[in-house]
Amino acid sequence: MIQNKFIISYFVIFLGLAHSTAQNKTSSNAIPASDRQQQIDQYWADRAAVQSHQTIPFAPLTLTYIRPASVWEEALPLGNGQIGAMVFGGVADERIQFNESTLWAGNTQNPNNPKGKTALPIIQNLIFEGKNKEAIELADSTLMGKPMHIKPYQSLGELWLDMPHLHVENYKRSLDLKTAVQQTSYQHKGVNYSRQYFISAPANTMVIHYTASKKKSLDLNFTWKRAQDFSCISDPKDPSQLILQGQIGQAETKQEKGLRFAAIAKVYLKGGQFSNKNGKIMITDADEITILVTAATNYPGLKHISYPAQQSNIDPLSTCRNTLKPFKNVDYPLLKRQHIQDYQHYFNRVNLSLDDPDQPNRSGISTDALISLTKEHQKIPSELITKFFQFGRYLLISSSRPGHMPANLQGMWAWQMDPPWNADFHTNINLQMNYWPAELANLSELHQPLFDLTTALIPFGERTAHTLYGAKGWVVHHLTDAWGYTAPADGVQGIWPMGSAWLAQHPWEHYTFTGDRQFLKEKAYPIMKGAANFIMDFMVKIPKNKPFANYWITNPSHSPENSFKLPNGEISSFTYGVTMDSQIIRDLLINCIEASTVLQVDETFRQQCQETLQKLIPTQISAKTGRIMEWIEDYEETEVNHRHTSHLFGLHPGSQISIANTPDLAEAAKKTLLSRGDHGTGWSLAWKINMWNRLHDGEHSYQLLYNLISDKTLPNLFDNHPPFQIDGNFGATAAIAEMLLQSQVRDKNNNYLIELLPALSKNMPSGSIEGLKARGGITVNIHWNNGSLQKAQLLPNRTGPLCISYAGKQIEIMGTQGKAVIITPQLFQNNN
Repeated sequence: MIQNKFIISYFVIFLGLAHSTAQNKTSSNAIPASDRQQQIDQYWADRAAVQSHQTIPFAPLTLTYIRPASVWEEALPLGNGQIGAMVFGGVADERIQFNESTLWAGNTQNPNNPKGKTALPIIQNLIFEGKNKEAIELADSTLMGKPMHIKPYQSLGELWLDMPHLHVENYKRSLDLKTAVQQTSYQHKGVNYSRQYFISAPANTMVIHYTASKKKSLDLNFTWKRAQDFSCISDPKDPSQLILQGQIGQAETKQEKGLRFAAIAKVYLKGGQFSNKNGKIMITDADEITILVTAATNYPGLKHISYPAQQSNIDPLSTCRNTLKPFKNVDYPLLKRQHIQDYQHYFNRVNLSLDDPDQPNRSGISTDALISLTKEHQKIPSELITKFFQFGRYLLISSSRPGHMPANLQGMWAWQMDPPWNADFHTNINLQMNYWPAELANLSELHQPLFDLTTALIPFGERTAHTLYGAKGWVVHHLTDAWGYTAPADGVQGIWPMGSAWLAQHPWEHYTFTGDRQFLKEKAYPIMKGAANFIMDFMVKIPKNKPFANYWITNPSHSPENSFKLPNGEISSFTYGVTMDSQIIRDLLINCIEASTVLQVDETFRQQCQETLQKLIPTQISAKTGRIMEWIEDYEETEVNHRHTSHLFGLHPGSQISIANTPDLAEAAKKTLLSRGDHGTGWSLAWKINMWNRLHDGEHSYQLLYNLISDKTLPNLFDNHPPFQIDGNFGATAAIAEMLLQSQVRDKNNNYLIELLPALSKNMPSGSIEGLKARGGITVNIHWNNGSLQKAQLLPNRTGPLCISYAGKQIEIMGTQGKAVIITPQLFQNNN
């Protein structure tokens, strides 16, 4: 959002104005776009004149650039799940923007409108009678949350570092995805300078390390900055420490005070000297500089949020001091080794290698230039596909660690006080998409923060379910935050009570990949059962004068963020029984039935789920268009190319539509995707790639991946909605993996069908993938050449039958726990 008031300083220009187009709100006081961009460019411009003549070596897993970042979207992200940073790689002017994953404005509250329960049956009758406008007006006044909006996730602040190097040569900056280490290097007056940055999970600190090839060559000043609500002081207890501290809302007399926060930057020198005065550290004549940075808030943790809110006794500054206390001296090589070992524990599980002999050697080409080459040649360099896939895994490792917050709309990287859409947890696609690669891409533990958030939402969602709908179980609507907001928000489009049912898919998926029965019993099943109880209590039967009379449907209901034309020409989004709702509910109830059967519990509940399933509206095909119907009636669409493709939930991430089991629906889904088109927002393209994968159309999948990378990818490989939203990165990572391996379909014996190379494009003719996961607890390695399978290796974590598919043929082999099974094309020929 563009701020309503402006203080003319570079700092406020940065935080209040930069990339205002990334916002979904406007202001009448906006500075003209051309002047605003000039100010932004002036702010971010490094004072140093940079010459880049250095040859860039070929590095398939390194993001490399030949100039500093000039805007936030060019900076390189680092993170350990709690602390995040964006490093610009400036020379004379380096700016490191920090986030702490719990720094959310607001607090727990009870936003549920007490009028909801009484008004609900009236709203439902109005919708059944076709009086949509009246229903919307009543819903707006009785069902919407009070307040109707949540407070945002905020930037922690920036570390400003200045060096007197105004003319440099052989500049390069890079992010090594294999080690999660960012490096900037250059020459100044014949001296080689190197800067390395990483955020260590074991130490819970960011490590900044400056070196030079000549002694006494490092002079550096730095300070903390933030747009509001902060102070920067020299630590009176330790002259090597510079403190940022504050409290959200402290500058506003009328604003409710929020979380307290703190960060400490601690200096270690080899050679030279420093002073720490008036909130600024000045270093001269150093041989080597190491700065450790840590941060904390007094957020109580997901397990401890409650309403009414409890006073937190956490002292963020003490937390930071305690984190740094063990580091009386700094052993930089040891810190780096421990960081890399921890990071590679996750990253090294999967290796993707693509070989395209038709593509020239990419040595000497920066990452942003590779994106430009994609547009120029209308083909994605194989190296870039590999980078993009592994970058998504890197981002999940960096933003979603067990014990910390889940990845939000921007992962954990947001520079504003009021970022786009509050950088919230959007539950009508975006939050779920963040975790699509977690199981498949062998990062199962990183799914845990999502389950922690979901569990924390249950008591808040139970209150909303009871107050608004008079229903059992728990509900969340289209968004939530760190404080358990579960009421409808933002507008009547927020009256979408399906968020809990969709979230409940994720713990079940975790079970299907891992086979962890204890997790199923203790974590997954309570989430799933509570969501199903709400849905079955909330649904109503269709009246006798309507199609599908006596079938169970949701009311009110809408297909997320889309609208349609009523027969009288009125535009509406409110209706009953939209296709997506029925598909999500079917998915949830089927999973609940299987979970209760596995656990041998809740026979009565299981029977209720089975009976409800029999009266759910089936997915319909339009007689007029041959496409999947988005609504219960075949309304005229107002936006054929709408970014959401909600009515294909049953194709992806669900499994109700497949070529193998429902060919008619699969063909109708294909027509739907063709109608929606091959363009859209970044995350929308990622979703559609996954859908084309499920239809085994590798060429269409590749085309949309090309569109995503060439048109919706920023220079640092962040996904561009626009603005930046991280879900497109995660969705695309899952999509690249599902081009090569799928396992969502069941065979005739109800075993998961392991599909090898189901959507391989001719543009990815040869390569290998090692370490992917299939449902049923199976690790899969695949090698292919000239578009054909060479061999696959399956390593099951339990003994039982393995059903494998390749090129339309199936085989079944008995797998033994811990024993590799080798699959070759000949096995399929011999069995068919």
